[in-house]
Amino acid sequence: MPKIGYPSRVCRNNNAIIAAVWVCQLREPLVPKRLFIAVLIAVLVMAGCGSSDSPLSAPPVAAECPIDEQKQFVLDAMRDVYYWNDLLPDVVDLDAYATADDLLEDLISVQPLDNYSYIDELAADSQFFNEGQYEGFGFSSRFESADELRFLSVFAESPAAVAGFARGQRIVRLNGRTIADIESNEGVGELFALPSLEFTVRRPDSSEFQVTVDKSLVTIDPVPRTRIIDLQSGNSVGYLLLTSFIGTAHETFATVFADFAQAGVTDVIIDLRYNGGGRVDTAELLGDYLGGTVNDGLVFSKTQFNDNNSLSNRIALFEQPTVSINLSSLVVIATDRTASASELVTNSMFPYANVSIVGSPTLGKPVGQLGIQFCDKILRPTAFETLNANDEGGYFGGLPVNCPAADDLAIAVGDDLDPNLETALYLLENGACPTPPAATANSRKPALAGHTPRQLRHRPVWQKLAGAF
Repeated sequence: MPKIGYPSRVCRNNNAIIAAVWVCQLREPLVPKRLFIAVLIAVLVMAGCGSSDSPLSAPPVAAECPIDEQKQFVLDAMRDVYYWNDLLPDVVDLDAYATADDLLEDLISVQPLDNYSYIDELAADSQFFNEGQYEGFGFSSRFESADELRFLSVFAESPAAVAGFARGQRIVRLNGRTIADIESNEGVGELFALPSLEFTVRRPDSSEFQVTVDKSLVTIDPVPRTRIIDLQSGNSVGYLLLTSFIGTAHETFATVFADFAQAGVTDVIIDLRYNGGGRVDTAELLGDYLGGTVNDGLVFSKTQFNDNNSLSNRIALFEQPTVSINLSSLVVIATDRTASASELVTNSMFPYANVSIVGSPTLGKPVGQLGIQFCDKILRPTAFETLNANDEGGYFGGLPVNCPAADDLAIAVGDDLDPNLETALYLLENGACPTPPAATANSRKPALAGHTPRQLRHRPVWQKLAGAF
């Protein structure tokens, strides 16, 4: 039987103490802090710990992995752990689907809110969330208009960086085809999935260059920029650019917040404008650095599963870190690419600090995924919802912005003239948004913000939300 739970932990419920070698890991791992309500999906670990109307079949063996067994396994898993499993059809003809991926795509179509469940290669999944690495070009991009595609960010030392790509440059052609032509057919997301691609790129001075780029191993720097900024009032503000909630961020948090504490920082700006989420334990650790000293032992967040697995509902508490600050105000810089763990931290801090959002509304993902291994793959179904200490959640429309600001691609993220940073600093110093507010070119425009529903729906999160192309 597959087992879903806390890796290398001993878990307790009313009936038993369960020690297990876990087959599955969490996409956004629910690593216990001081309290959890029950064994995570205990029914799948040991008989007598719960019940389920749809027990999981044994996962196919990796060396064999017949398609029919893969499809049956995915269907069983979805019936058990999918957050909206009550919407799934009672009868499913598995013969109608060529692959498990096709089956999953049809199953999740019952819930329009679910853009997130997917199947990925196990090795790539583990490499991204644990090591912060992936095979890709190393950039993220955004549509400024229907056929104007520009680079948002480029990872250092990536194939994209070596090719000379930079924030604000425009992608004019891919493999000799215009963006308009590609968009009227398969969409640029399909071309970005290719292992090699010829780019024609236009610089801000209108000069162009052409280069062929091969995908390679990209290493993400989760915290590429931090600053301590002194305001005219004499207060010091800590600025932290966080690109992804991955394990390699943990040690950096300790160093950054030690610097903040030494400088007497009480106000923090966290730049999450392109952060699509990641690991929940990383989000909880960031919460500890922000509020663990004052709120030690209080509720940081709550995790709720479907009715099948309500015994697995969990509460995460603040813990006091070794280095901490006395937080007064938190400003989150956001866009419609700010999602999942980024929204979890923001929403969880609302009850405990003066929290404001600058930029534009967030994506709206108050749910998370489990990771269920089968063969050499991993199924990541949307399986739980998160709430803050006040039971506030359900923000599928995104967390609203307090002070709108433009994301100007001509200016480096976090620079002095960055409209988002300017707005955040003004808000901290004056207690109000600038008047008139910074330009709102970054206001929510789903049709032009990367075409996520059409091009990237159900791609692995490391491609969809972490700038993995």
